[in-house]
Amino acid sequence: MSAADAVGLRPDALPEGARVVLKVGSSSLTRPDGGLDLNRIDIISGLLAGMRRRGHDVVLVSSGAVAAGLVPLGLESRPGELRLLQAAASVGQGRLVSRWQTALSAYGAVTAQVLLTAQDVAVRSHYRTVRATFDTLLSMGAVPVVNENDAVATTEFNLGDNDHLAALVSHLVTADVLILFTDVDGMWTARPGTPGARPVRYVGGTGELAGVRVDGDAGALGTGGMATKVQAATIACASGTATIIADADDAPRLLGGRTIPADLGTWFAPTGPHRSSRRLWMAHASMPEGRVLVDAGAARAVTEGKKSLLLPGVVGVDGDFESGSVVEIVGPQRVLARGICRYAAAEIEEVLEARGRGAPAPGDHVAPVVHRDDLAELPRTAGD
Repeated sequence: MSAADAVGLRPDALPEGARVVLKVGSSSLTRPDGGLDLNRIDIISGLLAGMRRRGHDVVLVSSGAVAAGLVPLGLESRPGELRLLQAAASVGQGRLVSRWQTALSAYGAVTAQVLLTAQDVAVRSHYRTVRATFDTLLSMGAVPVVNENDAVATTEFNLGDNDHLAALVSHLVTADVLILFTDVDGMWTARPGTPGARPVRYVGGTGELAGVRVDGDAGALGTGGMATKVQAATIACASGTATIIADADDAPRLLGGRTIPADLGTWFAPTGPHRSSRRLWMAHASMPEGRVLVDAGAARAVTEGKKSLLLPGVVGVDGDFESGSVVEIVGPQRVLARGICRYAAAEIEEVLEARGRGAPAPGDHVAPVVHRDDLAELPRTAGD
């Protein structure tokens, strides 16, 4: 949708007192030689401080730790080996947060470093602790600077790219708006420069993404691309957080005043309400221990009927989990939800085996497999 078409749909300003999560990618924070762009850091720091003065709580998710560690370690490009990535992150994270702290303090803002691991959000008790930490920091006027703790993260157990991390942080702090800065002017119908490609200024739901190509690469120093940003926007919007994807070069025009120009970036409207922290944790932070496969009827009951998942709709189980574990509920076409399963995998398998023989289900299996109160639906993405 063009800027003219978006008039009346796209807000012309951030909501008064809105809580904002802002993510800046590596491509926007580094110079061509791989070093940190101190001018960009200073500009964004001044804008963040100005937003604080206008009454906004602000959280900054900053990429760039690995990039900041390349030059000191004598590395010419982003390494592929995990141990070298961790070494670069270890060296670069301190340099990165130091630059943010210096720049923000010059504008009178207090900086707080928050390094997260998958364990911090996958474990429910840790998740609550992280939420409380953010709430305290923001209530005291600090600007949390967030990154994944790449020095100890593993390829098997990490939070993914920083676009996903920013969407997760927006859940943790119940943000009103998520801003994803990159090196292009928002989302386009095709790669910028492609004949016929045009910017999309407003997205009211994932159904409007049909025909939009978002398969751009991440660049030499980053881990995400436009596809990951659209996925992050979808996740955030499904839980009540509006999202803007914009060019970091346009940050002064976007954040420097009280209005948001209609010709900048792409605005994704919220598609669902803010959800409870428990459901947000289940949907986006928990680590599922298995999968429960369901038929089309059960899929409709869970998504359209907003019902609990019952045993008759279960057609398969994947994984070895105990009662009380978080599992994914998988329909014929996609992953539908996550929830707390009231049966162990072995119990479900017994029922399925008995069904296959035409025998009655063993034991007293009348409880829902996943009760509606313990279920969190997952948003459709552009590829679903």
